[in-house]
Amino acid sequence: MTYSLARPERLDIESFARATGTHPELVRRLVVLGVLDAQRDAAGRMWFSASQLLAMARIQRLRAGFALNYAALGLVVDLLDRIAELETAVRDLSPITGGPKWTSTS
Repeated sequence: MTYSLARPERLDIESFARATGTHPELVRRLVVLGVLDAQRDAAGRMWFSASQLLAMARIQRLRAGFALNYAALGLVVDLLDRIAELETAVRDLSPITGGPKWTSTS
């Protein structure tokens, strides 16, 4: 028996489903709904990057925590990603200078 020493750069649908503890049909549905991203090769087989393992873990947490259906999960994931982008943009803005500080006592 042999074992790989490094995680492969991409996973086929069966390996992805096994790694995430889901059924391959559920993985296919999530790809169709746009919740997961997969690349297709010339033969039409789906391949998943390692980042999609994290995305699937997030989907599973949201599904368990909020009892959302899979179609709603796509919307919630998109909104959470957008909120994170906006928070990063606000954090990266430089503060406006020249005005009095709200903590000043004068």
